[in-house]
Amino acid sequence: QVQLVQSGGGVVQAGGSLRLSCTGFGRTFNPDAVGWFRQAPGKEREFVAAVSWIAGRTYYADPIRGRFTISRETATNTVYLQMDSLRPADTAVYYCAADRLGRGGLVGSESTYDHWGQGIQVTVSS
Repeated sequence: QVQLVQSGGGVVQAGGSLRLSCTGFGRTFNPDAVGWFRQAPGKEREFVAAVSWIAGRTYYADPIRGRFTISRETATNTVYLQMDSLRPADTAVYYCAADRLGRGGLVGSESTYDHWGQGIQVTVSS
């Protein structure tokens, strides 16, 4: 069994930065991809970014493109989401997710992912 553990959330002023981490624990951690999603109060969960595990190819949603950077460190089974130029609209619970089954789904689709982190709050004040 694999467990995803997140860290790094918190409260920051608009224009500030935060870095989220997501580490996979378990006997084997070799996903096809790891993604970040977020859910703001009263809204559906939405795709933020993803990275393919072997090639390191990155994917971004339009609202955060140019402000957020996703990266992975295979030696420690960790994926990072560096968030810069944060806005109040970025306030949400952020989730990481891993596609370990590799069924070839779209990286931006929740159904592609079979393991999820616990979620972590990010609050951006104006």
